Amino acid sequence: MTLFLERLISGLTNGSIYAILALALVVVFRATGTINFAQGELALFTTFVAWWLTTMSWPIWSAIGAALALGFLLGALMERLLIRPVQRRSDMAVLIVALGLFTGLNSLAGMLWGSDTKIMPSPFPNGPTDYISVGGARVYGDALGVLVALVVLLVLMSLLFRKTRVGLHMRAVADNAESATLAGVPTSRILAIGWGVAAAIGALAGVLVTPLSPQQLGLTTMFPIFIAASAAALFGGLDSLVGAVLGGLTIGVLESMLSGYISVIGGSLQQTSALLIIVVILFVRPNGLFGTKKLERV
Repeated sequence: MTLFLERLISGLTNGSIYAILALALVVVFRATGTINFAQGELALFTTFVAWWLTTMSWPIWSAIGAALALGFLLGALMERLLIRPVQRRSDMAVLIVALGLFTGLNSLAGMLWGSDTKIMPSPFPNGPTDYISVGGARVYGDALGVLVALVVLLVLMSLLFRKTRVGLHMRAVADNAESATLAGVPTSRILAIGWGVAAAIGALAGVLVTPLSPQQLGLTTMFPIFIAASAAALFGGLDSLVGAVLGGLTIGVLESMLSGYISVIGGSLQQTSALLIIVVILFVRPNGLFGTKKLERV
């Protein structure tokens, strides 16, 4: 039972990171109706910035705050300068630009900070004695901090979309940008805010996951996490915040259990097995478990 609890806690910790990045994908989709395929590398770049600031004697929380602010600024600028001009042409053009950003951000990070692995300090206590015991299993401070961060973020995003004017405008723009503009919604500003908020959430995912990763901070750190987060968003539904969280936690626990109890599964095969199960579910519900079906009147 102790071993099961340890694997469950590990899965929930990893799943929380997947869920946070999946929330970023959902925010972009709900604000603009598109998927940002550069989300993972944007998170990677801002995490490198946070790490660099810590090497300049910045306190870890100040460095994280600066990374989140930079993420918001970069996300808003990317939408305004790169995505918006091509979005009017086709969705394929947006995809190509996002893939270009994916490559460009990764290359820029390598150019500025090199390809060697960096050690990112944790914002939470993670020493050998910084844990609580749950049924004999140890829950360390950084794992508990990630779970708390996910809950707080989910509450804040739910309040944003349901209780604030900006959130309601984001939903209106994603549903029909032309109608929203005619109704007086400042569409240009809302699109930039949506991308900025998503980029800041991605930055948070990056700075939280890196201290937990065995590979620490490198140029390939965020790619497998982005793949799992994308699967989580599709699993729960690209327009569902709760679905993204449940999808991320499900995939995290699934990966942990598969690698723990089926010895032949591990590494990339572990991730592939989880994605195959997601594909099966999407055959049954193409919009995800909590996704909304779009009805068109003809």
